[in-house]
Amino acid sequence: MPNPFDAPSTLPYQLPDFAKIAVADIGPALLAGMEEQRAEIRAITDNTEAPTFANTMEAWERSGQILSRAHIVLANASSADATDDVIALDTAFAPLLAAHHDTIILDAGLFARVAALFESRHELNLDADQLYLLERTHHDMVLRGAALSADAKSRLSEINGRLSTLETQFDNKLQADANDLAVLFDTAEELAGLSAGELSAAASAATERGHEGKYLVTLVLPANNPVIASMSHRESRERIMSAQAARGRRGGEHDTRETLLEIVRLRAERAELLGFANHQELIAAGNTAQTAAAIRERLTNLAEAATRSVRREHDRLVAEAGHDIASYDWAYYSDLVRLRDFDVDETALRPYFEAERVLIDGVFFAATALYGITFVERTDLVGYHPDTRIFEVFEEDGTPIGLYVYDLYTRDTKRGGAWMNELVAQNTLLDMPVVVVNNLNVAKPAAGMPTLLNFDEVNTLFHEFGHTLHGLLARVRYPSQSGTNVYRDYVEFPSQVNEMWMFWPSIVENYARHHETNEALPTAIIDRIRASQQWGEGYATASYLAAALIDHEWHMLSADEAAAVTDVAAFESEVLERHGLLMAAVPPRYSSSFFQHSFGGGYDAQYYAYIWSEVLDADAVEWFTENGGATRSNGDAFRAHVLGFGGSRDPLQAYRELRGRDADLAALLKRRGLTD
Repeated sequence: MPNPFDAPSTLPYQLPDFAKIAVADIGPALLAGMEEQRAEIRAITDNTEAPTFANTMEAWERSGQILSRAHIVLANASSADATDDVIALDTAFAPLLAAHHDTIILDAGLFARVAALFESRHELNLDADQLYLLERTHHDMVLRGAALSADAKSRLSEINGRLSTLETQFDNKLQADANDLAVLFDTAEELAGLSAGELSAAASAATERGHEGKYLVTLVLPANNPVIASMSHRESRERIMSAQAARGRRGGEHDTRETLLEIVRLRAERAELLGFANHQELIAAGNTAQTAAAIRERLTNLAEAATRSVRREHDRLVAEAGHDIASYDWAYYSDLVRLRDFDVDETALRPYFEAERVLIDGVFFAATALYGITFVERTDLVGYHPDTRIFEVFEEDGTPIGLYVYDLYTRDTKRGGAWMNELVAQNTLLDMPVVVVNNLNVAKPAAGMPTLLNFDEVNTLFHEFGHTLHGLLARVRYPSQSGTNVYRDYVEFPSQVNEMWMFWPSIVENYARHHETNEALPTAIIDRIRASQQWGEGYATASYLAAALIDHEWHMLSADEAAAVTDVAAFESEVLERHGLLMAAVPPRYSSSFFQHSFGGGYDAQYYAYIWSEVLDADAVEWFTENGGATRSNGDAFRAHVLGFGGSRDPLQAYRELRGRDADLAALLKRRGLTD
């Protein structure tokens, strides 16, 4: 029987035909796809003609289509619907795929052809996107070891294969431990302060686990679970916070600490093999930051300001509570201060944030106002899980753009957090359209109950849709430059900017309406929310920077230094103390044992990217505000200089064209209340 990955899907926009795809189809397709791509690469390297852009770069870009189709589906399933058979398949193929990609990147013949083109690049009369592709590819190949000796390449491949296995193990252990640590409550009284919708979701989660009549609070990826902000029972808050903190460090089969220590050691060894002092230097060289020193300076300078700010907030909370503050108290008393000082009750906003209205009349409405694009739900198309919904996206003139897959609810087979990925990556070389996915982790209420989002969940939806816009609106020629295939310390910029529309007047007035009365969220409340936005920024910044510095310091270790570290908690505490961020009431947003970004999610030595990108974000928000906000002309300019070219040109140069200068750090400091 033909494998469903043998040819592009015949569904609209080449959406994978999930109704026909079985997990059993993926493995054979991956094996066939790797074999096919190896043959395609051999055809390039065996070519006796002198290298040209067409017979080398474009031929490489055309290769591996079966592999790409199958791997995209596996990668999506391993994060969004990781059943036992998906986990087993992902675990088995992780080292095989790593070895396959190394075989290509480290191929001496392929590198010789790319290097020859690179040396003569200014004589080849290349288009701008072709020149950029050639320069980035050559740089990437060097950073990944293409210029090493044969023996060094062999060791590099061993390290990469082992790392792929360990990173998959870290993800799987963390997800399993998070599922095991979900907190079960016997009575609703223990969850006093939660809304009816939140209680309904907890009751449904308990019933699904076989605990009829009880309440289950599932864990979220960061250290803090948002439900504790409204819970009046201190003991219940402590139980949830303790469960959040315990992930990956309880001993037993789901403990992640030995896994992450081996990851750190191997990354350090690999960096030295490639000629760098440590993994952070290697990663910085492939990003806009360029050096570890630049990253360290940014993080440490901000940490000093954040420490001052968070201590002021701490003193205010102690005054409010009348006693010292523990980590599980912070969010609760912070909301009380916001209510007392600014008359803002974030828990009371939930009735105005009904999920469907936020999506259609908020997120989609903003995209239409800015970019003219429209959305039509396609109930005839099938996603990878029954919870998914699919929307077709059109330009203002009706020209089709692609598909948007929306996956809102949490489940045991979905990893924590929120993210965007591509199921089909737009490019004209292979005449491919675009299909993008947004995943969130919102608790699903009982049937018939509305899904009411909290403040952070609304913000997250706008954020992730910013990535979606980047994926949908980029128009490129080459597959490797599609959508969000940009520098890691730049990729968060468009998504962070999209958060600004959550409370832009014309947009919030359109979607923030009471789900029962249709009453608009009162303007006075919106004004008070805006006035209160710097409250809590000290905590948010300090918590984020603590995690960013943990990630940074793990990856600043040399191979010898990494080998000497055996106590994860002690290393983490020493880092935080050295940077003035060791505060019991303010835990890092992610501790090492559950730091999925760093040890499983592709942000290793790059968690700094969020604050790095936010410099651009804050500066761009000022540009939007100065020029009238959510207008089509502004959207067209942002599309041209940020979203529309994917990874096909230098993004910082494009930003200079938009702004007339580089981004100014002052806008970020002002936003976060970190100025003196």
